[in-house]
Amino acid sequence: MPTTTNGAVELYYESFGDPDDPTLLLINGLGSQCIRYRVEWCERFVAAGFHVVRFDNRDVGLSTKFEGVIPDLRAVRAAVAAGDEPPVPYTLSDMAADALAVLDACGVDRAHVMGLSMGGMIAQTLAIEHPDRLLSLTSVMSTTGDPEVGRATPEANALLMTPAQPGPDGAVARAIEAAHTYGSPDHIDHDRLAAAAVEDYQRCFHPEGVARQLAAANASGSRSDALRSVQVPTLVIHGDRDRLIDPSGGRRTAEVIPGARFELIEGMGHDYPPAFWDHIVELVATHAGLR
Repeated sequence: MPTTTNGAVELYYESFGDPDDPTLLLINGLGSQCIRYRVEWCERFVAAGFHVVRFDNRDVGLSTKFEGVIPDLRAVRAAVAAGDEPPVPYTLSDMAADALAVLDACGVDRAHVMGLSMGGMIAQTLAIEHPDRLLSLTSVMSTTGDPEVGRATPEANALLMTPAQPGPDGAVARAIEAAHTYGSPDHIDHDRLAAAAVEDYQRCFHPEGVARQLAAANASGSRSDALRSVQVPTLVIHGDRDRLIDPSGGRRTAEVIPGARFELIEGMGHDYPPAFWDHIVELVATHAGLR
């Protein structure tokens, strides 16, 4: 089992393809394990010319968990609003440093980086704080941290903040409810969702980590001003049916990063079913200069 460390944090990672090809580092979203980047999708990126690396963020999957630390989201938001230090066990900057540790373990000096949802926030943080390690940035279904953009619908926000019922049946029910609430409405496959939810549950069930990752995202505040100085070639992708992070979050990201390109995908929600894989691979490969 390949692992590396960032200080006391152990990080599980996997790679696909030829290490001599340009590396594409894939960063997951909130509470999402690296297996959400399905092997079949990773292999399509490999076929496009990438060496692909996926990894479990801290507090999820097979990476280190921060047991016993329960963040107070209201206190975090109040501290950010007041300009004070938020009371969180870690930040998006720490999670970005985890990504660098994975690149170091793979012997990669510079990589193309794609992050989805919270993973997009981490990827943006990498571009701000470690631009020398990025060949390109792709931010997908994400936002800048500005409170007036990227807002969830009331229904999506309520579901996000409500714990799933325990057990694999609860995991399956939550996956299906999420797909109907903020997923791609024309591509909801209950069998596929159920199989993936059970696989996630059996690999690692750790709902406590979601609250800590959410606190890290909230603690970062707005990145807009810092993103205005980013010179990394940037592609921003968003689905027009996203109800968890409104497309305005993607548009704002592209507006503040100089030269960024914005691509709105028709019919895609806050998920990435197989129907959209080839299109996203084509967009990312073209952005990276492999097309």
